[in-house]
Amino acid sequence: MLKITPNLNIPLAELSFTFSRSSGPGGQHVNKVNSRVTLWFNLWQSPSLSAAQKITLSQKLAGHINRHGQLWLVSDQHRMQMANRQEALLKFSGLLRDGLKTRARRKKTKATKASKERRLRLKKGRSRLKRKRRRPRLGED
Repeated sequence: MLKITPNLNIPLAELSFTFSRSSGPGGQHVNKVNSRVTLWFNLWQSPSLSAAQKITLSQKLAGHINRHGQLWLVSDQHRMQMANRQEALLKFSGLLRDGLKTRARRKKTKATKASKERRLRLKKGRSRLKRKRRRPRLGED
């Protein structure tokens, strides 16, 4: 079981991994060993997620989901396959955790009486200043 949040656990049986050759340092070793890990998770058919969670994740993680509803991510930081597998699991849990976070609602606030008066006083002062710049009309002094 992979713990995502206190209420959400995903069985490792729902995840699948593919391994391929990685790029980067390692010389000839990197050309012989499949150390790159691609983690696959069928988001749309997962029994661990509710319908609302599936919709939320589909919208927020659209760049990581293919047209078949499979979420995928790659890890090739390390030279060892096992380390990349662990990193992929960490990335996956972080991705789901962040994707399921809801934005905090903004609390509506009311402008204080003092702030309204200050704003009006500044507006009137600016208005007077601009009025003084005008060309005087005939009959006005």
